[in-house]
Amino acid sequence: MSEKAVEAQPGAGVELSREEIFAAHLGGKLSVETRLPLLSKRDLSIAYTPGVAEVSRAIAEEPGLVDSYTWTKRLVVVVSDGTAVLGLGDVGPRASLPVMEGKSALFKTFGGLDSIPLVLDTTDVDEIIETLVRLRPSFGAVNLEDISAPRCFELEARLIEALDCPVMHDDQHGTAVVVLAALLNAAQVVQREIAGLKVVISGVGAAGVAVAKILLAAGVQDLVLVDSRGIIHHGREDLTAVKTDLAGQSNPQGLTGGLAEALRGADVFVGVSSAQVPEAEIALMSDDAIVFALSNPTPEIHPEIAAKHCRVVATGRSDFPNQINNVLAFPGIFKGALDAAALRITEPMKLAAA
Repeated sequence: MSEKAVEAQPGAGVELSREEIFAAHLGGKLSVETRLPLLSKRDLSIAYTPGVAEVSRAIAEEPGLVDSYTWTKRLVVVVSDGTAVLGLGDVGPRASLPVMEGKSALFKTFGGLDSIPLVLDTTDVDEIIETLVRLRPSFGAVNLEDISAPRCFELEARLIEALDCPVMHDDQHGTAVVVLAALLNAAQVVQREIAGLKVVISGVGAAGVAVAKILLAAGVQDLVLVDSRGIIHHGREDLTAVKTDLAGQSNPQGLTGGLAEALRGADVFVGVSSAQVPEAEIALMSDDAIVFALSNPTPEIHPEIAAKHCRVVATGRSDFPNQINNVLAFPGIFKGALDAAALRITEPMKLAAA
């Protein structure tokens, strides 16, 4: 394997060799460790047979004891079908597994929660739901990950109804929470109230829809959404049901056209698509503009270029300043939900997290 240094993105300050990257992932990033010593026959008799039978009998008689005497209550399954992985797209379940392992490692490190990746070799919503319903006794919460839109909306909504435990599609709501948190802070930097900001969101997939909804709930009044075909507005006949609903809640000025028309005079740009944004279009924004170029691994515009025209610039990457990434939110959201024995992660919980 070549040792040639590769940059995560042109212009980035961090260089990583392929050898270093693959060596770190060799054998996977996860392992299971026992919390009990197994150093003697007595240890074995307590941890396994015959002692464990006493615990199984007790749970059979009183099922609620499973929360106290197994790891279920603190176990999050990270579920993906590999159809929308990072900025790579549909790479399939096997290729998505390194990302899901990483997600589980983040749950443990930043939330103190045990987590296992569960990649499914199906894209059928009914089959995914049936699989998780049947596996429900084994886990305490579900983190949906890297599932393409629009299936992800239906899948999450139906799973919330089907399971009696917290379910959250992190690409939607984890992203939304950290974007709102970042915007609240950026607004303080530019000494503005978010209700008075004109916000443009580029990308109306899973993340874009959730970001739009949480910003509207938080009080943003002038919101414009742009997908690959242009500005979302009532006159378009190619809108999905989700986009049609958002058309009724956004674009109060009735703008049409593309991203350039949306960005003219805008205060905030939120990029949650892989589409690159020319410098000339960012230059159309207002004074003291805010740019969140969150596509990974390649931001919609390089932060050094955006900084020439904007007051606050952030990306989704850890090697640039002002990282806006789900890792800042999802471990705590799930930890809070499980600590509170919540059956659902609600909209007020997401706003409170932000």
